[in-house]
Amino acid sequence: MIYLDNAATSCPKPPEVVEAVAQALTDVCANPSRGAYELSLQASRDLLHTRQALARLFNVPDASGVIFTLNATHALNMAIKGLVAPGRDPGSARSSSSKTEATDRFHVVTSSIEHNAVARPLAALERRGVEITRVGCASDGTTDPDDILAAVRPDTALVVLTHASNVLGTVLPIAEVGPRLRERGVPLLVDAAQTAGIFPIDVQAMSIALLAVSGHKSLLGPQGVGVLCMAPGLELDTLVEGGTGSRSESLEQPTTCPDRFEAGTPNSPGIAGLGAGIGVVEREGVFARGTREIALTRRLRDSLEGFERIRTYGPASRAGQEDAAPLVSLEVEGVPSGHLARVLDKEFNIAVRAGLHCAPEAHRVAGTLKTGLVRLSIGHATTSADIEGAIDAFEEIISKPASYWTTEWEGRHAR
Repeated sequence: MIYLDNAATSCPKPPEVVEAVAQALTDVCANPSRGAYELSLQASRDLLHTRQALARLFNVPDASGVIFTLNATHALNMAIKGLVAPGRDPGSARSSSSKTEATDRFHVVTSSIEHNAVARPLAALERRGVEITRVGCASDGTTDPDDILAAVRPDTALVVLTHASNVLGTVLPIAEVGPRLRERGVPLLVDAAQTAGIFPIDVQAMSIALLAVSGHKSLLGPQGVGVLCMAPGLELDTLVEGGTGSRSESLEQPTTCPDRFEAGTPNSPGIAGLGAGIGVVEREGVFARGTREIALTRRLRDSLEGFERIRTYGPASRAGQEDAAPLVSLEVEGVPSGHLARVLDKEFNIAVRAGLHCAPEAHRVAGTLKTGLVRLSIGHATTSADIEGAIDAFEEIISKPASYWTTEWEGRHAR
C-alpha cells in the first residue's frame, strides 16, 4: 500500500512506539499516581518523561502545564469551554496578570477555515449567547493578520486559530498575531493538530497561551492521546471532574496542574507510546522532518498541477518551510471525490481521504462544500517511490475519460 492519509493519522507507527506501548502493557500496566509500589511509580515516571518531552519540544515554561487529553478535539473543548462559558466571569478568561474589567458577555474571534473540533464547540457556545466573529479567508485559506487583529474588541475573551488547515494546508499567521494579542491581554488558542512535530512551535516566542496537539499524527504516537499546553497564570474551568490520586479528601477538584485537568485513569500505554514518538521526532529534528515532507509534497503537487483535468486547492506557492502543511487536496474533472478515492484504493492500492475532512468551513471557503475533495497527505514514512507511484496512478486515471472510471469501472467491480 501507498499510504497517503497522514493528515488523519500517521501510519505505520515507528517500531519504538509499538515497543513502548507493549512494554507499558506487559511490564508496567499499573495506574500512575495511585500507589506507592514500584510498578505504579514507574507508570508515573513514564508519564512525567512524556510530559517533560512535550514541554521541551514546544518550549512550555512549566511542564505541569502540559495536560494529557483523549485527543486534540478533547484538548480544544477543554480550552474553549474552560475559558468561555455563560455564567463564567469574562474577565477571568484573561491571564491573571492582565485582567480587564469584566463585562456581561463573551466574544471570541476565530478563522473561517477551522476544523469542526473548533467550529462545533464555538457553534454550541454561540447558541448559548456567546458572540463569535469568524474572520474571512481567501479561497486558498490565506488570512491577513491585520484582519484577525481588527476583529478583536475590548470584550474579546479568546482568539482561536488553526495553525494549518487540514484541507488546504494553509498556515495561518500565528507568529504575527500572537505577540500583538499578548500585548492586549487576549489569550490565543492554537490548534496544532496538523503541524506539531513537523513545524517548529515555540509557545513563548509565538505568544501562544493554549496549544492543542494531536498525539497520533506527526508526533507519531498511537490514537487516543492528545495534549493541551497551558501558559502559567491562565485560569480555566474544568470540563471533567473526578479522581486524581491527590487531595482525595476534598469534593473540590484540585487547583494545581496537571491534576486539575487529568481526572480519571490516564491512557498510560498511549502516553508511553507518545513519548517514544517524540523521541523519534527529536532525533530526526522537527525542521529536517518538515523540510523532507514538504519537498515530497512539492514534487507531488507540481506534477499533478501539470495534468489536464486535475485541479489542486490551497496556496499556489509551496517554496518555503512554513508555506503550507504537507498535503495536496484536489479534484479530477468528472470523477466524484468519493469515487476517486475508491478507484485509488481498489485499482492502485493508494490510501487517501475523500469528502469534507470534518472541516466544512474550509470547503465553504474553497467552494467545494457540495463536492468535497480528495486529500493526499505525506508523513514520516512516505518515500519518493510512494510519490512517483501516486503520480503514475493519476497519469493513468486522466489518460482515460471520466466515464471509464465511473460507469465502466463501477460496472466491472459490481459484477
